[in-house]
Parts: sequence; C-alpha cells; structure tokens
Amino acid sequence: MKYSIVVSLDTDAHQYSRLCELRRVFAQVCNHLAPSVQESRNWNRVTLHHLYYHSLRKRFPGLGSQMVCNAIYAVSKMAKLVYQHPKSPYNVGRRTAGTLPLLHFAEICPVYFDRHTLSIKADELSVFTMDGRIHFQLNLSKSKRAVFEAAKLREIALEERKNRRFELSFHLESDPQAIALPISNLRGTESIIPHYISIEGAE
Repeated sequence: MKYSIVVSLDTDAHQYSRLCELRRVFAQVCNHLAPSVQESRNWNRVTLHHLYYHSLRKRFPGLGSQMVCNAIYAVSKMAKLVYQHPKSPYNVGRRTAGTLPLLHFAEICPVYFDRHTLSIKADELSVFTMDGRIHFQLNLSKSKRAVFEAAKLREIALEERKNRRFELSFHLESDPQAIALPISNLRGTESIIPHYISIEGAE
C-alpha cells in the first residue's frame, strides 16, 4: 500500500527565498536535459545519469552533485509518465515515428530530495539549499509517525502551496498489515500529467 505524508514548512522570508532559488535552478537543470530525452527517445534514469551527469554538474555547479542526480530522476520520472503511461495522449505507442513532444518544467515544479539532501533526526528536518542547510521542526501525529517507522520511504518532494507556503511530501510504501493505526488523513497520489509540466510541439 502506498502512502503520502505532507509536512508544512514554517519558513521566514530568507528561508523562503533560498527554497525558491533552489527550485528555480532545479527546473533549469530539468529543462536543459529534457531536449536530450526528446531527441534520443531514452529516459532510463541510469542511462541519463551516465550520459549527462558530468556535463550537468559542470554547467550547474551550485546545485550540488546529489541534487543534479535528483533532477535527472525528475526528468526520467516525468518522461516515463508522459511518454509511457497508457492514459497519456503522448504515449509513444501512438507515436512510433517522428519527433516526440518536448517536456517543459515550470519554475514551480517540485524539487526532489533523498537521504543525502534531507535528513530527519528526532523531531528535526535538515533540508539542503544552495546556501547551506535549513532546519525545521518536525511535528508528526501518532498515526503518521507509525507510517514513517513501518513503511519504506520511496520519494520526497518539495512543492509550494497557497500563501507562499512550502510543503514536503513523503511518499512511502508498506505491507498493509504492517500499519495498524488509521491513516485516513494521508494524501493520495497526483494526477496523470502534473500542472507544472507543459508539452511543447505536440500535434
């Protein structure tokens, strides 16, 4: 069973600016890589890493090595969704020839984190930015903490919601029998093509 736990971040003006800058550069990396995916018709994460990691690190040195890896993951994930999902109108099964449409990531796109760029110690979050880490208090309900302890963490995404507030979404997966507490307050999955992805050159 899949779960999504959402944590709201209480940022001051400076912290908010740092997260916005991280997101802006993250989107730049994604959009720099997307044309190569379009041209090659290859969005395998491992292949993209081998082919483009070093050039991306050189072009965007301030983002850091692991965040570049996370941007590659983001492009691979979205390309797989847009080009392979059976409900996607851009599925390659219906586009066996010709150039694929180009993915474009808006500057409000999520930033993906992992255990190297985000850490949790007791009730504190430590989040990577290009200007050093930011620390936040982590206050979880009993049911959400039970999910954290029993489920396997699959993905962490930072997104901005209303009122200039950032949220971290922790996506986890577990055997249903492993979690006995109620989890009705956990958020579900996203739609097929997210609002921050636009498709250019689609016919």
